[in-house]
Amino acid sequence: MNKDLSERLFNFAVEVIKFCRKLRKTKENDVIQYQIIKSATSAGANYEEAQAASSRADFKHKVDISLREMRESNYWLRIIKAINVNEEINFLLKESIELMKILGAISSKVAEK
Repeated sequence: MNKDLSERLFNFAVEVIKFCRKLRKTKENDVIQYQIIKSATSAGANYEEAQAASSRADFKHKVDISLREMRESNYWLRIIKAINVNEEINFLLKESIELMKILGAISSKVAEK
């Protein structure tokens, strides 16, 4: 599962970057693009770091950061959807929600032990 989730997080970040390239060039979109690209790529990067964690607590901490970054990504996607009419964003929103659920479940499971 770790490999699959790593791949999904990687693909999510790549798709967010590709999507952002298609947005109109405005001051507002520039800010939003910067924020969402940071959070989308950070979610995967922190999950990758979790795979080499030095302890269970370190693993949980990195997964929690990944979850927070995915939540932030979802927030920016919702803003983009609210201000831009674009069907392509629905896939990214759905994927961000699914990834939040997976990361949240991992974090909860680690906290139980």
